[in-house]
Amino acid sequence: MISDIFTHLNSEELLAGLDHIRCSPKAEGVVELIVRRQAINEREVLEQAELDLVQGLVGDTWNRRRSMSTSDGSPNIEMQITVMNSRVAALVAQDKDRWQLAGDQLYIDMDLSAENLPAGALLAVGSAVIEVTAPPHLGCKKFVARFGVEAMKFVNSPVGKELRLRGIHARVIQPGTIRTGDLARRI
Repeated sequence: MISDIFTHLNSEELLAGLDHIRCSPKAEGVVELIVRRQAINEREVLEQAELDLVQGLVGDTWNRRRSMSTSDGSPNIEMQITVMNSRVAALVAQDKDRWQLAGDQLYIDMDLSAENLPAGALLAVGSAVIEVTAPPHLGCKKFVARFGVEAMKFVNSPVGKELRLRGIHARVIQPGTIRTGDLARRI
């Protein structure tokens, strides 16, 4: 496990990265990192993964976790896959070895804003297709501990929410294989 102890960026340093984030590709972007969450606080970086209609990212804990967003505590299909803009991850984490601490599964160099990828938008990733879902993806206590209060304020600010700097939720609608380096493209 990578250490959670790191110097966090201040608000000025985070805001200085905003222009670079705004230049993220809109129609297609590269899958920079794939992470499987095997257990709480455990991450496995993968070169290749399978996306499944029922399991989500095969071997990930999504389908074994209790959800506070469903009445019976079952996994929320609307939150099956989490995607973060790799430029945001690079900024807040400061080192690629720390990106996985954000807790997302896919890190893609792509504009994830609601304007570019509204709920219902489809992304082809490798031979799989995922659908962007409506639930907002917001940071948690772990995000604050790993990247700092200022990073949380940054991703949850009005512009952060507009650009979806914390990322998006999606669900698998066509199973398939994904690989680091694959293009994710709007369809």
